[in-house]
Amino acid sequence: MPEAKKIIAVVGATGSQGGGLARAVLADRDGPFALRALTRDPGSASARGLAAAGAEVVAADLDDEASVRAAFEGAYGAFVVTNFWAPRPEADVRRRTAARMEREQAGNAARAARAAGLRHLIWSTLEDTREVLRGGDGQMPVPVLEGDYTVPHFDAKAEADRLFTAEGVPTTFLRTTFFYEAFLQGMGPVRAGDGTLILTLPLAGAHLAAIASEDIGRTALGVFRHPELIGGTVSIAGAHHTGAEIAGLFTAALGEKVVYRPASLDEYRASGAFAADEVANMFAYYVRAADTFTGDRDLDAVRALNPGLQSLPDWLAQHAKEVVR
Repeated sequence: MPEAKKIIAVVGATGSQGGGLARAVLADRDGPFALRALTRDPGSASARGLAAAGAEVVAADLDDEASVRAAFEGAYGAFVVTNFWAPRPEADVRRRTAARMEREQAGNAARAARAAGLRHLIWSTLEDTREVLRGGDGQMPVPVLEGDYTVPHFDAKAEADRLFTAEGVPTTFLRTTFFYEAFLQGMGPVRAGDGTLILTLPLAGAHLAAIASEDIGRTALGVFRHPELIGGTVSIAGAHHTGAEIAGLFTAALGEKVVYRPASLDEYRASGAFAADEVANMFAYYVRAADTFTGDRDLDAVRALNPGLQSLPDWLAQHAKEVVR
């Protein structure tokens, strides 16, 4: 008889990162893994689509530890991701910050994973930015947010790393980065009054490590195929480009000149953009930690785990026309 497939429980299987992994597992029909898709709403169109494609779909909510433990039971491994930016009821926003939410949800997942006896968990995480952004006098030269953070959606995940270690969960820490999809959400080129397309990023001349969100899940599948990575950190990206290079890639994809304008951090903070202080701090980190942040993200090593890794030109060939408004 053929060997039974190992179940991978995927948190956020209808979202961007978890969805990428869910689709990768389903597409790998002859592979060793089966998909258990965790979602808060099994009746959603996305969840029904996964079920029709062969997934086991179960209800689970990271705010409900018991539901996560039940969803992890009998699984070989799990992929865990939290969403700092998820819309929340006003009562929850008043009760806890988004960073606290991420820490609490990670703790629930870690305890559930230990109780279920998972053999391999992948935690989607990021670096702690505070050491890099702290000035020589110990003071933060950028605004401090949500109490003690500089980039809360990085720092809270980094803090949560220790929760999985403390519970003794066999974990691979998958460090992600800037999504290409951010160019679809207000960070792409904008047409100026004279008709010129302008790409404005507070990146100075540094390289930006970026990736397609779909490739986070695809790379996670590669990590599950390599249990020797348990206990280690895998830092991923699909491309490293300067702002001027990104503008050039947009120019090639659109057939129209795109000009890079490197905004200052203060200009970006005053721009009225969504979460401007946090995003400005994030770019301050990208600039100040550029050598280590991009250096830790070896594109050849990522491609060895995910041979279909999309370069930025690959992604732009499909999406560039959606970016310009």
